[in-house]
Amino acid sequence: MGPPGLSEEGPLGPRYRPPDGAADAAVGRTSAAHPDADPRLGPAYYAAPGGGWRDWWTMLHPPYTAWHLAYVVIGACLAPLVNTTKLLATLIAFFLAVGLAAHALDELHGRPLRTSIPSSVLVVVSVGSLAAAVALGAIGVAKVGWVLVPFIVAGPLLVTAYNAELFGGIVHTDAGFAAAWGAFPVLTAYVAQDGSLSIAPVVAALGAFALSAAQRALSTQARSVRRRVRRVEGTVSFTDGSVVPLDAGFVIGPIERALEYTSWSIVLLAAALAVARLG
Repeated sequence: MGPPGLSEEGPLGPRYRPPDGAADAAVGRTSAAHPDADPRLGPAYYAAPGGGWRDWWTMLHPPYTAWHLAYVVIGACLAPLVNTTKLLATLIAFFLAVGLAAHALDELHGRPLRTSIPSSVLVVVSVGSLAAAVALGAIGVAKVGWVLVPFIVAGPLLVTAYNAELFGGIVHTDAGFAAAWGAFPVLTAYVAQDGSLSIAPVVAALGAFALSAAQRALSTQARSVRRRVRRVEGTVSFTDGSVVPLDAGFVIGPIERALEYTSWSIVLLAAALAVARLG
């Protein structure tokens, strides 16, 4: 047994292990903002203060929305033949379902981003966006075939189950997020292009699953500090004798830089693939 907070499970050495109960508390509704949280931190690194249109920008979670739309592009571009119209329709459908509906539902549940968007507007946006996404999917069935129907049914179900924590919260987990926001867009986009599945999109979906799991592991910690921590204090002592003050920036700064760089990387990789296939 190592010191508290460490586990010997890691193949390359001790791995951090949160105190008993801390992980469950963090992974639960970390998106919900606690009234005693430090307001200076803001609810997210990309949050734009000031209200008005800035609230809508914040609610869209731009880096993460772009990240997951990139999976749509990757999945579509793996198909033998890439149809631009189908790709654009799939991107719009996922933007409506994930960028608007899912995030509006999340903001409706506890106001994690502290926006002033009226609840009635969030409800209308959620329902209307999901309905529009399903309508686009229905049009896609006429072009692709009935193979698309399971994806059209699963999409709204995943959005609602994740954000409303239905079925005992089984979807509102690391694996549920990785499957719904990572693997699912890749597979759906490929099927929308080709009308079938093959090995390549399944492998890509596994990669998207892993990346999305990493995203949630990092963002959960950052959200927890920004939205649930009253203060961070103390010092970090290094072996050379130097001492650095411990604050929120020290805790979440590297995490959020990693998230920001990764979101840009995924988007640029998807853009490169689209240019190669469509150019």
